[in-house]
Amino acid sequence: MFEVILTRRKRLGWRWQVCDQSGKVFAGGFERTRPSAKYHGERALFFLLSQAYLRNRSAASSED
Repeated sequence: MFEVILTRRKRLGWRWQVCDQSGKVFAGGFERTRPSAKYHGERALFFLLSQAYLRNRSAASSED
């Protein structure tokens, strides 16, 4: 299971990270506003999940 973590960075902005349950970071970034950080974190999570799906799908079709 993956999750998006948003962390306030004083007055500079927000840090976002996509992590698994063990805390391993798969993607991360920094944005000025919280809504922007939330958007980019969720976008990275969607991209990560879609790439895993496409990779599994292509591997299954190559076995046929």
